[in-house]
Amino acid sequence: MTTPRPAAVVVLAAGEGTRMKSSTPKVLHTLAGRSMLGHALAAASSLDPVRTAVVVRHERDRVAAHAMSLDSAVLIADQDNIPGTGRAVQCALSVLDAAAQAEAVARSEGPGEPGSAAGVLVEGPVVVLAGDIPLLDGETLAELLAAHAADGNAVTVLTTEVPEPTGYGRIVRGPDGDVESIVEEKDASPQQRTIAEINSSVYVFDAGVLRGAFGRLSRDNAQGEVYLTDVIGIARGDGGRVRALRTDDPVLVEGVNDRAQLAVLRAELNRRILDDWMREGVTVIDPATTWVDVDVELARDVTLLPGTQLHGATSIGEGATIGPDTTLTDVEVQARATVIRTHGSLAVIGEDALVGPFAYLRPGTVLGERGKIGTFVETKNAEIGAGSKVPHLSYVGDATIGVETNIGAASVFVNYDGVRKHRTTIGSYARTGSDNMFVAPVTVGDGAYTGAGSVIRHDVPSGALAVSAGAQRNIEGWVVRNRAGTPAAEAASAVDGPDAGLSPQARAERERAGQAASTQAPTPPPDLPQRPTSPTNTATEDTAR
Repeated sequence: MTTPRPAAVVVLAAGEGTRMKSSTPKVLHTLAGRSMLGHALAAASSLDPVRTAVVVRHERDRVAAHAMSLDSAVLIADQDNIPGTGRAVQCALSVLDAAAQAEAVARSEGPGEPGSAAGVLVEGPVVVLAGDIPLLDGETLAELLAAHAADGNAVTVLTTEVPEPTGYGRIVRGPDGDVESIVEEKDASPQQRTIAEINSSVYVFDAGVLRGAFGRLSRDNAQGEVYLTDVIGIARGDGGRVRALRTDDPVLVEGVNDRAQLAVLRAELNRRILDDWMREGVTVIDPATTWVDVDVELARDVTLLPGTQLHGATSIGEGATIGPDTTLTDVEVQARATVIRTHGSLAVIGEDALVGPFAYLRPGTVLGERGKIGTFVETKNAEIGAGSKVPHLSYVGDATIGVETNIGAASVFVNYDGVRKHRTTIGSYARTGSDNMFVAPVTVGDGAYTGAGSVIRHDVPSGALAVSAGAQRNIEGWVVRNRAGTPAAEAASAVDGPDAGLSPQARAERERAGQAASTQAPTPPPDLPQRPTSPTNTATEDTAR
């Protein structure tokens, strides 16, 4: 079945989406790395239409700016205060006709006088789709467009059957099986509400049929809106053929009205993305905890471990292993690399490289083949050469590191002076010590070494050893004297006893003094004067004798 090129695609994105209860317009809510409007425009672009128009109203500027950021050639059609999808498409066709006339003027090919565009109008099939049907794909649109052309229809509508059709417009078919009308839920009779075939809000119209019907649309319905579906009855009344293409996959045309529906479709889209990649040779250990955006590229034999999230334009090379618990956004991971428990964005990881666990790769990080960014390492705007390693506990910002160099633990590339960022260059085959501060701008040459605890403020020549630490100085007793009453002071006192706070020399002097005191003979008391003998005493003594 040949697919013709449509004259135009119209994407309806004017609604407020009140049930989303959000300051963000409904069509700008995202799933799998794209807004709902982005999914609609991607499906539209696959048809290669001559022109694409997006109808806007609610949060007009935000929606229009987003649409043009995705496709700079898109036309913006403003819907006025008249509500309804019929009015929205009428506004879009007016903008499309104006664009066709402007192009005719530019080419000077319009009828009438040279340079005139009088009578130039869009002709041919016009595809219309809602901006809140995110799983609708280009393949389904192509089938619808091909069926429209093959049957010569005035209108072709995409339909499906659902077990619970409440809320959807019902497809009413005539005795010949063609579509007789589409009846909205609020306007349907009890019998019509039993119909399981529903309108998907995806159509192909002949541009002339649309243009001829617009003047006959009314707002005489339960919602007081201009229904696009009323074009069906008008087209049939004019003798046109209206047929339906029914899809057996209802999820493809399921719309989003609230965040619960968005979550369901987000999970379903992710399931389909992972299923496609697994059939292409990717191993996904736990699909329930693995999320991959639509624009991510995965090679054969890639392994995604649980808790992995791949966003944006991330690409993973053959044989690489990602995860567990890793989030990468716009990151290129080359063949056979391993990335463990890492958060990264706008970075490149070379072949056979190892990153993580618990690494943070900020924009501008480039890790060469066989390189390593290890545990608790943060990098930013850093080029790390082949085979070079930053194993752990370090910050490498605004730096160039050569090949086969090892950066010691707890190193910091001090790149910011409070006003400007500066760059550090470390050569190849260098060995830097632990707890180094590289105060940029500074260069460490090839094959150079730096000592542990050094603050490198000046360039280090190739092959030199740089040290900056002075002699160690111990201030004895400082804690007991200056932090009295703290647990540290109590612990020090318990170890040192009454000598806490004394230097080793003072304690030695006290010890020697104590030893001398213990070995010296005691000094006897002085002799007392002899008392005189009294006569009484003598008599007594004689009598006693």
